Amino acid sequence: MNEKKVLVIEDDTLLKDMLGQQLTKDGWQVLHATEGSQALTLAEGEHPNIVLLDLLLPGMSGFEVLSALKEKDVTKDIPVIILSNLGQQEDIDRGMKLGAADFMIKSNFTLDEVSAKIKGALWRPRLLGPHTY
Repeated sequence: MNEKKVLVIEDDTLLKDMLGQQLTKDGWQVLHATEGSQALTLAEGEHPNIVLLDLLLPGMSGFEVLSALKEKDVTKDIPVIILSNLGQQEDIDRGMKLGAADFMIKSNFTLDEVSAKIKGALWRPRLLGPHTY
């Protein structure tokens, strides 16, 4: 049986735990990474259905992680939703240009909204074809 897997790349322990609880309640197997190289290894080895990505991480930035995910054949088709405190239009544009499926500013979302965004990002490619931004 295939489990639904979500990779949460977040270094804030409280937010990581809150997201983990919500997503587990929603039926997801939750994988956690707190920094970029760990996230890339998990994504390649575990093949999550979707990734939630913070941009401000120790070591490599979330932008670098997103770029690396989209460059590798094994991870390029995994939808990535950016969850960040960065909310300038240039950050949003950069994330979308690098291939993010969506961009959420941390202070502007509820856990239920994250769940809804995940569902939307997973259904969108099947119903409408790939995004172009």
